[in-house]
Amino acid sequence: MEILITIGYIILCLLFFSLAIAIHEFGHFIVALKLGLDVERFSIGFGPAIWKKTVNGIEYRISAIPLGGYVSIPDVDPEGTKAIEGEAKAKKNRIPAWKEILVAVAGPAMNIVLAVVLAIVLSLAPGAKFGELEAVIGKVVEGGPAHDGGLQPGDRVVKVGGRDVRTWTEMQTEVQIADEHETCFTILRDGEEKELFVTPKRDEVTGSCLIMAFSVTNAHKSAGWMPNRNPLKQLAWDAGSIFRVLKGLATPSEMKSTGKALGGPVMIAEGIYASVRSNFWDGIGFLRFLNVNLAVLNLLPIPVLDGGLILFSLIALIFRRRVPDKVVNALSTGFMYLLMAAMAFLIYRDTMRSWRIHTHGRTELEKVLEKAVESEGAEDASK
Repeated sequence: MEILITIGYIILCLLFFSLAIAIHEFGHFIVALKLGLDVERFSIGFGPAIWKKTVNGIEYRISAIPLGGYVSIPDVDPEGTKAIEGEAKAKKNRIPAWKEILVAVAGPAMNIVLAVVLAIVLSLAPGAKFGELEAVIGKVVEGGPAHDGGLQPGDRVVKVGGRDVRTWTEMQTEVQIADEHETCFTILRDGEEKELFVTPKRDEVTGSCLIMAFSVTNAHKSAGWMPNRNPLKQLAWDAGSIFRVLKGLATPSEMKSTGKALGGPVMIAEGIYASVRSNFWDGIGFLRFLNVNLAVLNLLPIPVLDGGLILFSLIALIFRRRVPDKVVNALSTGFMYLLMAAMAFLIYRDTMRSWRIHTHGRTELEKVLEKAVESEGAEDASK
């Protein structure tokens, strides 16, 4: 029975991930049709088709590699899909730049629409759990980085590495970006602001950086991406999280550590699975978070992404002159292979991380943390 339940959760996770991709591609698809453009194919996934059907001259398919999807629009082809599928590129008819922009924007826009709908649904769902943990230290593990740095129970962390933090999740994010470097923690203790220096320790199995401190309570049940029942605050948290990561990737001093904390499709799948398995509404919240992330990332001005097409089209509108097709094709192809290589690396790294967790079980750090939790529980019981 447990196997059937697990299979059911896995299928649900695939449906969630596919929904985020399908709604994005549907945006491109429907706007292209409304503008009278030729649409050849609508595909969920890449590679060989495992199912396909042609309706009104448009091929609908589910492909073997479930790492994305695409709509093949010869007049636009914003994602270089012909090259990805190993087909010769059809000759591109010149269409107005404003039409290219509308088609490109439609994908991320549909992700935002779905995210808004999900945020509203969550706000109305009585079973959804919301809340944020304050960045207040509840307990430190003796001999751990927090203890060695001087952090004490009751300390309120207000800055990590000079960056403001308000919640425990924000503090954890800054700890990951700090990596294993000595980092300034600005705290409030007895109404007085102090600066302490803590050096996070990396877990050899999960790869996460830890300071080995607990929040002020362990009874917090809501997921980190479920900050507030208010839909606007949910969406603001989603956007703020991805912009913080992008800022880290663009900051030379944070680039390496931020890159270490990045996850790919495997980590996303694990996140969806863990969320759904824990609480269905947490899974819906993760899907909301994923859609906002897809929208923001696809709008980056990188050739082969929607943002790249928007950039080239804006250049055409502003300067009344197109970027030469040879330049566009070369940049799109080059970035396509770079992104594919990056994706392959993230999949490999996430897979190895999952394998280490599976084969090693708990690490020494996790055992120490677990022992501390048991000790805390025993103390509470004795009271």
